[in-house]
Amino acid sequence: MERFDKAALNAVQPCDFRNESSLASTLKTLLFFTALMITVPIGLYFTTKSYVFEGAFGMSNRDSYFYAAIVAVVAVHVVLALFVYVAWNEGSRQWREGKQD
Repeated sequence: MERFDKAALNAVQPCDFRNESSLASTLKTLLFFTALMITVPIGLYFTTKSYVFEGAFGMSNRDSYFYAAIVAVVAVHVVLALFVYVAWNEGSRQWREGKQD
């Protein structure tokens, strides 16, 4: 039989389930904002192009492309700012919880 050194046995740490739940929470947040980043700008682009700029304002097809693209870019920036805000607050919350242990 092999003899194990006590230091080697102490180096093996048990699973920290708090880190796993933190990882799952982070992954859910990332997937949620990924879905938002894909659907919101594309949805707003086509919705504002068809219904707002061409339908309500009666703009030409060429002008509606331009203004709908501006709306989509603004939507990307809003989703990105929300992601940064949520990630910042989630990170500081996890830091405070880890600090109290």
